[in-house]
Amino acid sequence: MKNVRKILIALLAVVFVGSAAVLIRQLLQYREGAQTYSEAEELAGLPDFSKQAAVPSASASTCASAAASAPGTVYVDPYADALAAMDFSALREVNSDVLGWILIPGTKISYPLVQGTDNQYYLTHTWKKQNGVVGAVFLEYSNSRDLSDFNTLIYGHRMNDGSMFAGLKYYKQKSYYKSHPTVYITNDSGTWKYDIFAAYEVSTQGDTYRIGQHSDSAKQAYIDYCLAQSLYNTDVVPTVDDKIVTLSTCTGNGHATRWVVQARMQGTEGEIPAQAPDASAETSGGALAASGSAADTASVSAEPDTGVSSSGQLEETAPAISRTGAVP
Repeated sequence: MKNVRKILIALLAVVFVGSAAVLIRQLLQYREGAQTYSEAEELAGLPDFSKQAAVPSASASTCASAAASAPGTVYVDPYADALAAMDFSALREVNSDVLGWILIPGTKISYPLVQGTDNQYYLTHTWKKQNGVVGAVFLEYSNSRDLSDFNTLIYGHRMNDGSMFAGLKYYKQKSYYKSHPTVYITNDSGTWKYDIFAAYEVSTQGDTYRIGQHSDSAKQAYIDYCLAQSLYNTDVVPTVDDKIVTLSTCTGNGHATRWVVQARMQGTEGEIPAQAPDASAETSGGALAASGSAADTASVSAEPDTGVSSSGQLEETAPAISRTGAVP
């Protein structure tokens, strides 16, 4: 009996030591990731948004747009104006895959945006191309780098420490959406503001991940599909002339589904630029400010799901897309 007890104690001790080692390793990886992205903020000149006014709610944003349309009124978006001053040349000296920066005001989501030649590399590599469990926030490899596609997919891990795209999970609550209704992406063409219109869980084979819609009927079918999936109504309704961004991460409930937040680029109508964009930005239809730049799952290493949407609901076909941005 004593021997059995000793064996059990020894086994428990091994399990404890092993668990502690895994936890310590994970904490170290999180710390390294945080340092890596703090360095990116410094190199790119990320503004100190803690000095900005309170993050505008969905209703306040609507009021601002209405006020901007009044005669003699010029609306200046403080976030767009500040982001326009960022310079990505120093980041690109480290990694030419850097496209720009993505920010959701009032959240931890504030990262360089990169694009690789596939959807696997940046699952396990940071913006500096260093091995790291936090990975990077990255654009779907088959999307256009200039955000000109009707639907642009952006992936990021849902980390246990709340970093990367972990904060997207809070959009399950409409109250959170109301306090954080917009997404900003800044690149060489300018700063682009997106109004969130949908948040929901979807299969990795779902139509949400379709890109390449060209006809108006296919675009409208896609918009109707996404609005129908959303957990709540935001009163933001995209049109076939709009550009959409789809932010994708994991749910924490396995690998069959993903959690997505979708937003529509502002600028099609009713939006006043923070400062006049250049001609190329105007034709794109959404730049808020001309850029001066040059150039909670426990698993740590789950493999991403891959595949193509098998649904026949939408007119256009989807490319082979890895449903990434989901682990750990």
